[in-house]
Amino acid sequence: MKRIVLTALTSLMCVYAVAQVNIIPKPVFLKAQPQQKGFSINTQTKIVIGNDSLRNAAVFFNDYLEKYLQFKLTITSVKPTENYISLGVNTGISKFADAYELGVFAQNISLTGNSNPGVFYGIQTLIQLLPTTKAATLNIPAVAVTDYPRFAYRGMHLDVSRHFFDVAFVKKYIDYLAMRKMNYFHWHLTDDHGWRIEIKKYPKLTEIGAWRNGSIIGLWPGKGNENIKYQVLPNDVKITPANAEIKTDGIRHGGYYTQEEIKDVIKYAADRYITIIPEIEMPAHSMAALAAYPEFGTEPNKPYKVAETWGMMNKYNNVFQPNDKTFSFLEDVLTEVMNLFPSKYIHIGGDEASKVWWKQSAETQKIMKEKGIKDEVALQSYFIHRIEKFVNSKGKTIIGWDEILDGGLAPNAVVMSWRGEKGGIAAAKVKQKVVMSPEEKLYLNHKQFMKEDSLAANKFLPLETVYNYEPVPAELNAEQAKYIWGAQGNLWSEYIANPAKVEYMLFPRMDALSEIQWSQKEQKNYADFLKRLKTQFKRYDLMGITYSQRYLSPVAN
Repeated sequence: MKRIVLTALTSLMCVYAVAQVNIIPKPVFLKAQPQQKGFSINTQTKIVIGNDSLRNAAVFFNDYLEKYLQFKLTITSVKPTENYISLGVNTGISKFADAYELGVFAQNISLTGNSNPGVFYGIQTLIQLLPTTKAATLNIPAVAVTDYPRFAYRGMHLDVSRHFFDVAFVKKYIDYLAMRKMNYFHWHLTDDHGWRIEIKKYPKLTEIGAWRNGSIIGLWPGKGNENIKYQVLPNDVKITPANAEIKTDGIRHGGYYTQEEIKDVIKYAADRYITIIPEIEMPAHSMAALAAYPEFGTEPNKPYKVAETWGMMNKYNNVFQPNDKTFSFLEDVLTEVMNLFPSKYIHIGGDEASKVWWKQSAETQKIMKEKGIKDEVALQSYFIHRIEKFVNSKGKTIIGWDEILDGGLAPNAVVMSWRGEKGGIAAAKVKQKVVMSPEEKLYLNHKQFMKEDSLAANKFLPLETVYNYEPVPAELNAEQAKYIWGAQGNLWSEYIANPAKVEYMLFPRMDALSEIQWSQKEQKNYADFLKRLKTQFKRYDLMGITYSQRYLSPVAN
């Protein structure tokens, strides 16, 4: 009888130990060792760093412990005989970039990366081995992990133009990316609805362009506008008739980041091995800039205003005039941006430029004739090529939405493919880098349930669809597939006005995204992911993250 009870208890202990090992994104190799005693963190536990360059990883772990579990450990370079967490670098442990090995033993935890980022990614795995409730000691199961990322580019985007989010929340957002082992933050800083970055040479960009006097009410095109007849342009772009009246809430909205705040956020991200890619939109999505400096538009004598409605609407939207004066302005802006951001990459937008403005502008037509530009599509290409040449002269590389392919791809540009995969495939076939970010698969502002808890973009993107997305198209051969740099999720904020809504739209779909980006293709298994996700929900609760409680039900729809 004693043997039966002992066996039962041992089995329960094994089940308990294995149950704690629910890591997202899934590591390349993970072996739970329930027969061995795990490690217990107490107030005497030390974090030992091999050199000071590993302090960022140690501090991130310590901050998590302190904020959510009320522990604060000593960070030291002196290794005790037991009760320590050791962080070190050994470039020889793996041929794969940013790999790490993690071992949890009774006396210590050993974490070794082949780079500093590798150690940091190992810390994110270690965090997920921690309990999801506070306790006097923190018990971590015995495991062995070997891990490295599948893609070099693992990105997430945040639109701060439609709705502004302060520095404190942007930092929290960056922490969310870090904990999912992402390494690029695409910061969408300018658009029709608000200019969010201080440019010292052009102060009106923030004095005027950072503020709008209202936002449409309800789902686009807004309540009270159901009877407006819209003109449908290619790519499902709708524009309103010129005499249409759009109702807004009349609430002034805005904000911007000073250059000092930008520097602070850049350092915060760099400490988490995240590169921030700033986006300065052109030639379209420029209404906030034109409200401040109308002389750079195709109708310089017309009073522009910061857009108060979403979508491409010809009563409000315009594009930059492609003359020398405009290019000097854009070069000045980009120079300040490039001087701020150490990123090698600068996103210049390039999407949804309605050609109607150039067609009806006498000055534009004159420019085209003088330069031998055959049509407005070719003019778009001329615009992007000219900006790319300037950015390249500063040692930087442009990224653009896949419309930068129109009329001929800029020779060194990275293509961010959002209108499906067609643009990304075309770029990969001519050996240019691609980030896959198709709207139907990775736009996390789309509703996650058919009947949503609150207003969201009127397309359906359930968790399973995100999880099952494969960034490398089957039609690419092995050589072409090498140019798929990675994948990115996008969060556009038309219907996301506060941090809680950001979290609600992100989680748990960003967990699914992280597994697309990090985990090996053959490891993906949606049923297994859902099983591991149960522990993540407990961690969300511990961290105070907002998410839909419907995921806790047997059937989420």
